[in-house]
Amino acid sequence: MKRPVVGVIGNAYLVENRFAAQLVGERNLRAVAEVTGALPVMFAGSPDITEIGALLQAVDGILLTGARANVHPSRFGTEPHPRHEPYDTARDALALALVEACVARGVPLLGICRGLQEMNVAFGGSLHPEIRELPGRLNHRMLRLETGEIHPDPAVLFGDRHNVRLVSGGAFARLFGQETIRVNSLHGQGILDPGERVVVEGVADDGTIEAIRIADAPGFALGVQWHAEYDPQRNPVNRSLFQAFGEAVSACKRVAE
Repeated sequence: MKRPVVGVIGNAYLVENRFAAQLVGERNLRAVAEVTGALPVMFAGSPDITEIGALLQAVDGILLTGARANVHPSRFGTEPHPRHEPYDTARDALALALVEACVARGVPLLGICRGLQEMNVAFGGSLHPEIRELPGRLNHRMLRLETGEIHPDPAVLFGDRHNVRLVSGGAFARLFGQETIRVNSLHGQGILDPGERVVVEGVADDGTIEAIRIADAPGFALGVQWHAEYDPQRNPVNRSLFQAFGEAVSACKRVAE
């Protein structure tokens, strides 16, 4: 039997500040290959290259990964500011339309960090460029040394930082078998106002939205703010998330056959 295929979105990247490229973090690819059991295939995060209809005919699920770039504020009615750069407007254009297409067609969709934010914006929600600037919020950005450099130890950088309280009886609580989980935190931008069909199912201790689902989606359509791709091979929470995504992807493949 052929393995199901998961499309993993790429991000615009300049090699040596000269050569345009598309980039995907390897941990995302390994999470798909090693935990969902699917074949990860990167697709370009640009509507000039990737045609959504053809893409969804070729894959059984979509993974929207985290990324360095923020969703452009014009997508949710806010003025851009240089300090919130970089942006990846090509990925914005593709990802937001892709979210709607996946949900409409029942194609399994998992959003991580920026992916969760894209899901929210696709359904009319808004984002805040720096969650830590809101009253009472924690600094959710990646840990840095006193020198300002990013912490060199990945185990510390991606270590669990805070709790997330899950909605009792909700999709995530059922998936994880508990109502409080502990997760990592490496983001600046976050959800401000949830979109029309965005159901909030997980919230950090400071009120930051960490887990969502799309209401009335015919297929798997979940998003998380934390980087679940970092360690699903050994972290039971992240493993459960990717396994559930894998089950949905496999079911989608069987239906297509």
